[in-house]
Amino acid sequence: MATHLSFPPRYTTKKRARPGFTIEAFYLAVIAAGVVGYFGVKAGDMSAPFAHFAVGCNIKGNVSIGSRERIYHVPGQEYYDETKISPRYGERWFCSEAEARAAGWRRAGR
Repeated sequence: MATHLSFPPRYTTKKRARPGFTIEAFYLAVIAAGVVGYFGVKAGDMSAPFAHFAVGCNIKGNVSIGSRERIYHVPGQEYYDETKISPRYGERWFCSEAEARAAGWRRAGR
């Protein structure tokens, strides 16, 4: 009678070759895909909102949180300094008021 159980060769603790990728790389890829999906942009499109920003482009195109209305602010207006531009929400910079109006934005009241 055998004193121990013997297992077929596939259940042995023999070291196997390491796979071509690691589990850490897999997790990193999943997290990166989630971040890109969350922001709704492709990695190559990240610089697109800044393509029109130049030295003279100081008009801030802001999207209202509540109404989703597109409003632009010019330097000197009441909320110009507090307005932050977030390209992921569709906000952008304009070089002239005419450019902002042509894109469908309206001037801020104050």
